[in-house]
Amino acid sequence: MNKQNSQGFTTFWQNIRPRVMTALKVATFAISIVIILGLGFYYSVLYGAFGEIPSEDDLRNIQNAVATEVYAADGVLLGKYYLENRTIVKFMEISPAAINALIATEDARFFRHEGIDTRSMFRVLIKSILLGDDSSGGGSTISQQLIKNLFPRQEYGMLTMPVNKTREAIIARRLENVYNKNDVLTLYLNTVPFGEDVYGIDAAANRYFSKTPAKLEPEQAATLIGMLKAPTTYNPRRNPEKSLARRNVVLDQMAKYNYLSKIKAEELKKKPMGLNYNRESMSDGLAPHFREYLRAEMRNWCKTHLKPDGKNYNLYTDGLKIYTTLDSKMQTMAESSVAKNMSALQKTFYDHWKGSKPWGTNMEFVNQAKKQSDRYQNLKKQGKTEAEIERIFKTPVPMKLFEWNKDKPGIAEKTVSPLDSVIYYQMFLNTGFMVMEAGTGQIKAWVGSISHRYFQYDHTMAKRQVGSTFKPLVYATAIENGITPCSYFANELRTYTDYQNWTPQNSDGKYGGYYSMEGALTGSVNTVSVQIIMQTGIDKVVQTAKMAGITSPIPEMPSIALGAADISLQEMITAYSAFINKGYRVKPVYLTKITDRNGRILQAFTATGEKSRVMSAETAGMMTKIMEAVVDSGTAQRIRWKYKINSAVAGKTGTTQSQTDGWFMGITPKYVAGAWVGGPNRLVRFNSISLGQGANTALPVWAEFFSQLYNSKDFKYLSYEGFTPLPDYLASQLECPPYVENLADVPLQDVVHDTEEFNNNTDENVVFQPKKPVIPNGPNNQSNRIKTTPPNTPKPAEDQEKNKKRNFIERMRDIFGRN
Repeated sequence: MNKQNSQGFTTFWQNIRPRVMTALKVATFAISIVIILGLGFYYSVLYGAFGEIPSEDDLRNIQNAVATEVYAADGVLLGKYYLENRTIVKFMEISPAAINALIATEDARFFRHEGIDTRSMFRVLIKSILLGDDSSGGGSTISQQLIKNLFPRQEYGMLTMPVNKTREAIIARRLENVYNKNDVLTLYLNTVPFGEDVYGIDAAANRYFSKTPAKLEPEQAATLIGMLKAPTTYNPRRNPEKSLARRNVVLDQMAKYNYLSKIKAEELKKKPMGLNYNRESMSDGLAPHFREYLRAEMRNWCKTHLKPDGKNYNLYTDGLKIYTTLDSKMQTMAESSVAKNMSALQKTFYDHWKGSKPWGTNMEFVNQAKKQSDRYQNLKKQGKTEAEIERIFKTPVPMKLFEWNKDKPGIAEKTVSPLDSVIYYQMFLNTGFMVMEAGTGQIKAWVGSISHRYFQYDHTMAKRQVGSTFKPLVYATAIENGITPCSYFANELRTYTDYQNWTPQNSDGKYGGYYSMEGALTGSVNTVSVQIIMQTGIDKVVQTAKMAGITSPIPEMPSIALGAADISLQEMITAYSAFINKGYRVKPVYLTKITDRNGRILQAFTATGEKSRVMSAETAGMMTKIMEAVVDSGTAQRIRWKYKINSAVAGKTGTTQSQTDGWFMGITPKYVAGAWVGGPNRLVRFNSISLGQGANTALPVWAEFFSQLYNSKDFKYLSYEGFTPLPDYLASQLECPPYVENLADVPLQDVVHDTEEFNNNTDENVVFQPKKPVIPNGPNNQSNRIKTTPPNTPKPAEDQEKNKKRNFIERMRDIFGRN
């Protein structure tokens, strides 16, 4: 039987042997063809038939698009410029929980392969493709995923998937020849997108949890890593339920691979999402107006500076680091001061107008504001007719509007028409405030409006009439040209026929007597200021202003003595620096250095701005002393009694016609600072001098800032500094009554030296001798009693009864009602 079976098998084999051999030959041939084609395909990809493969040298120089960062002088991050919001962090700056979550979820065998996980690839091939089981994952290693992010896939028709997979495998293998495992993980987490405009673990941790990546808790890290599968689908803000479910899957994976105990994982899964969303925009963070100004400057810088590869730097992708002179603490105080005072002033403004509008029935400027709005411009681009636009502007729609929330900027959700929103915003008072270190020119604080998000126009650069803050330049020019501080001028109405019969008036409407220069500036007497500019020479005053750094056009008219010229706050800051710097004005600076992403200095800037002589040191010293009197006993005295600032301060208030603009320019031994307050249009103003004067609108912003500064532990020492004392021979030139009723009451001043050799000395350390006193058109006589009471202040004897009858508001106006 066995023999028969054997013979039968032999016969069977002999019958099929030719067919088997043929099949083996065909199979061998087919396999050989597949192998040859596979090798041919592999080498064609390797050698660039489907595009160049990055070399190991290329991989050593991987550079993601990195945000440019702007830093304050004390190292605080002010903001970023970016297309992709990404900041590079090091491995040690990433929470171990984030590393573990990534490995457990995306590549459990990460430390056991060299860029390609063959075992995982076969698992995916069998389970996913043949058995239809999606739980097996995607098969790509972390290295391959990184390559996919760094080198986006291309389309190759039917070969798209095999070509891209092969490319990624080749590059991944090369990548791990160049970087160690920790480097690959770091590069991956700095590269991947986390939804919205967020790239990299640092930006993601800050956006979703307001943390640095080093401080992420395991459940927070799991949330972020869970987003990598589908950043939009698992966005914790937009889809919290899906994100929570995905987070828990990641926590299970961490427990599965022993990065967490099962008990700990279950405990963490019960926690809420704990989202602390922090979306940053250009309007967020400190000094947004400054950063917007800097953006324009840096764009120009990039056009003239080349990278090592010969290409221009890109502000949004090259990861520059810009170091500025701003002080984050001072900037915070400045913004706080603006918010506190402007919110209170806005309430006063509403109460003052009691529901009516400052412009009455004049809607012309409202229509202009409407046509300048983004909504109007967009509708025009869409081809809408004026009638259609008018209908749209009168149709109520839901809006988010700016409002003051106590003393902080806030948002109100209301349903109003676009036209009503335009009118709404025209009623807001705004401000500009700036602080500069006088000796160096370094800008320390910069506030351009009450809210950058809703009021992007930078009022530090806006040109508005400066009012009486211009007077110190007039008086300084007068002293330079031989008029002494103890020269007296009549407080009387005069008509200037050569200038269209112009008759300047005092804001309080009071006249009579004679003022010294100090008395006139302290009380901001307009009639005297015009006499001084006419006697000194208008052209000379204009020249002084230009030397002081004012670049705006200044008309050669006597009205500039009262601040009729339109000048920016920045220019006024520069001009006032000359009073502290012994006659030298200093050009503002705001940058210290720019580096590349690796810290290599690309450009360093001088720590001190360019200085140039404006006036003699003697004039600067005497003007500072005169302006101290403005604070001690003049229009700015509320700095003393209201804000309790007893430190050395000199300055000048300013109020323009009809209370349109309020100003205060103030100097301390270290800083020069200025504030402007006004409406978006010159019609938007207080209808009362007591409310609209600079002492009531702009001065509080300045005073609140310095009050905070001097009461802070970091800057309190500054409150003890004083101005450099005037030498006796200079101080004596200011020892005269600020006001007399008659020229006969003026005492004869002792004649002092007048050393001409100092007049042309440009050494800023020299204190110059003064000219001798001049009494315009009047005698000197010491025989009569000196009467020093200005007409603005009731005389104790004859006006005692009258003063009792005057109400509180009238008396306050007498004291503070001048500009």
